[in-house]
Amino acid sequence: MKRTLNILLLLACATILYAQEINCNVTINSDQIQGSNKSVFNTLQQSITDFMNNTKWTNLSVQEFERIECNMSIIVQSVESDIFTCQMTIQARRPVFNTSYNTIILNYQDRNFNFKYQEFDRLDYQESNITSNLAAMLAYYAYLIIGIDMDSYIKLGGTISFQQCENIVSAAQTASLEGGESTGWKAFDSNKNRYAVIHNYTDEAFRAFREYFYEYHRYGLDEMQANVVNGRARIATGLGVLKEANRARPATYMVGMFLDAKSDELINIFSKGTADEKKNVLTILSDVDPTRLDKYEEALNGD
Repeated sequence: MKRTLNILLLLACATILYAQEINCNVTINSDQIQGSNKSVFNTLQQSITDFMNNTKWTNLSVQEFERIECNMSIIVQSVESDIFTCQMTIQARRPVFNTSYNTIILNYQDRNFNFKYQEFDRLDYQESNITSNLAAMLAYYAYLIIGIDMDSYIKLGGTISFQQCENIVSAAQTASLEGGESTGWKAFDSNKNRYAVIHNYTDEAFRAFREYFYEYHRYGLDEMQANVVNGRARIATGLGVLKEANRARPATYMVGMFLDAKSDELINIFSKGTADEKKNVLTILSDVDPTRLDKYEEALNGD
């Protein structure tokens, strides 16, 4: 509860204090790259770690224990003329009040995490003048994580951070990027790329979804320690918003992102629910997430 009270107080008082918001564990897998000199990958890993964790991203006051925990795993697929072609998976989590449990709030894979890099390059991020695609992508994900985390504590609390992501996307689309660096920033190139993800979060059609994301965490998970029945009921009551979001924008990935983070958690929550809760939740999940239907049916069918 202390973290939420701190955030609410800061927003109300507009107090500007400085501390880092993110605690990111970065790993780089270069097994696909031939050669014995791996120093560039070690340097790169340290540079990304320092950039993510030592940058002050917002004006919020954050104590050490309040930093957002996340993992970033980068798989290097090729390196040609200083252009790194990679895939990146990022996962962020936040604590549930009065428990030792951490809930996943983001579990996303970027299949076009491509950038130009030479060992000891300085990662310099300027919102309006992108000179490093790597720095721009890292800044994008830092703001995305902060925005999603804030949305889980305060209704629509991540809006400012999502707008920062949108600004980065706009700047990247007009920047002089090399090789495959521009992939992932392009409008309508994919319904799962960086452009598409942040377009969903800033789309008014998904306002109800974002409001449910807040209710899921604050009135669902955070209340379950005190009253598990009420917390579970709050999560179940609002789950239909996933179907509404799918109808509003059938080709979007926002619901898929939510379920990539929450599918196992939903199973754990409702496997202990009532027969009616299981039936209703299974109906919704089978509609919005058919690829995991077998898993849902195995866990939620029956009494």
